[in-house]
Amino acid sequence: MRNGVKAAVVGGVCVTLLSGAGYGLYTFASAMSGDSGTAAGVAPPRTGPPGGSEVKETTKAFFGAWEKGDAATAASYTNYPEAARALLTAYGQDARIGKVRITPDTAVGDTVPFSVTATVSYGGASKPLSYRGTLTVVRGETSHRALVDWRPSVVHPRLRQGDTLATGESSAPRIEPVDRDGKVLTREKYPSLGPLLDELRSRYGDKAGGRPGVELVIRHQAGPDGGQPADTPLVTLAEGRPGRLPTTLSASAQAAAEAAVLKYPESSVAAVKPSTGEILAVANNRRDGFDAALLGERAPGSTMKIVSAATLIDKGLTTANGPAPCPPSAVWQSQTFQNLKGLAPDEHATLADSFARSCNTAFVKFADEVDPDSLTKEAQDRFGLGRNDWQAGVPTFDGRVPVSGGPDTAAGLIGQGRVQMSPLNMASVTATAMTGAFRQPVIVPLELDGREPARARGLAPGTVRQLRAMMNRTARSGTAAAVMAGLDGDVGAKTGSAETDGAARSDSWFTGYRGDVAAAAMVQDGGHGVDAAGPIVASVLRNAG
Repeated sequence: MRNGVKAAVVGGVCVTLLSGAGYGLYTFASAMSGDSGTAAGVAPPRTGPPGGSEVKETTKAFFGAWEKGDAATAASYTNYPEAARALLTAYGQDARIGKVRITPDTAVGDTVPFSVTATVSYGGASKPLSYRGTLTVVRGETSHRALVDWRPSVVHPRLRQGDTLATGESSAPRIEPVDRDGKVLTREKYPSLGPLLDELRSRYGDKAGGRPGVELVIRHQAGPDGGQPADTPLVTLAEGRPGRLPTTLSASAQAAAEAAVLKYPESSVAAVKPSTGEILAVANNRRDGFDAALLGERAPGSTMKIVSAATLIDKGLTTANGPAPCPPSAVWQSQTFQNLKGLAPDEHATLADSFARSCNTAFVKFADEVDPDSLTKEAQDRFGLGRNDWQAGVPTFDGRVPVSGGPDTAAGLIGQGRVQMSPLNMASVTATAMTGAFRQPVIVPLELDGREPARARGLAPGTVRQLRAMMNRTARSGTAAAVMAGLDGDVGAKTGSAETDGAARSDSWFTGYRGDVAAAAMVQDGGHGVDAAGPIVASVLRNAG
């Protein structure tokens, strides 16, 4: 609950009105004044944003109590005192942080930047801790006091809802992750890998031969599935000994991926080696820090037409050179589907034509010829998707292609409706289309912990030849040609854009291959596939070698 503290001055005496006990105290104040309404001399409650003096007084009191380790008093100056007290108590007790000094900077309106210096101590070892933070002062909804707007990031900028701090022997030894060529991978050089390296440490620290150290860490709240995310280390008090952990990543591909996503906010990309399934790069540029490259669950738009085209070919409904007319619109189960603006209709189009031009209506027209489970079976049996059985070495979303009926049958064929994918899923789809074999993506060698990879039938040679020809045409003269220009060798691609509820723009999707690298990217609210995701994938393919 928000802080409900009220204060009144009666005859020069400050009377505190606590929520729950407020009625009796207020009656007492009223009785003293002889007024059954507003007590004499009581100032009316303040409204509106806190003034400069209130901001200064509140932050001074809050910082002072925090510095003294008085969690209860510090929490009383916030609008969520119970949550604040729990975290501030952990700050001093569980995290062993002391000698706290907080220096506020000049307030900007109701926002106060500040710096913290402190000492973390455990078992005779100690290390300095310093960081910068910000807080905002708001008006209490019921108390009308100026209060710190509570959120965990007030205590440390990297804390999120449900997080806490703790210091002690690390739950897993540190690791020294290396790429496929033995190059050390660090979060400083490859920032996107930070959460991934934490997860690898949590899973393989005790298998890599290291010795635990002593650390101050962020301990994250368990996920919806009950899984415990890896701790995020902040300060190392005793080093321990890191264990060397081999990964399938490529330092050059990772560097290219990191550089590519920096140009587009809310972007994610994953790259794999089609001949082995090894993950070469994973990169994200998102405000929320979420690893959407591996865990994202978004409609993939027209990139899903790779799986849809395979479905149509495998069921004998058409071939790459067979008919797939592209009318201006198509109606299925009372829902009307349109093509992208400016796409001219072509009643004589082949499947290859409609694939290269990304004609939605051509695929929707096949909805009455496929079964509700046709796309599901193709995705699961041929491409290894949607069975929740990938053993990559870190958590992954394995795609979702549910059995559908009604309008969702048609929507699924163009990567909308209930179909959901991650960039890693689509990179794997492209790798399967390119080689004919489903090789489950992995990021650490399977033999390290004896994992059994997921398996699928893969594609018939004839289907592979047709998919590769269609993807190559798309890259050379179709919707992907502009961003794939200049890439020599054996290339293929598919563009996509996916509409999402409440979004002003569609998500931008793109997947492609070059040589023995397949990559896929997604940019939320990025527009058409060539607008944002396409340049990311092209950059990775160009520089991954």
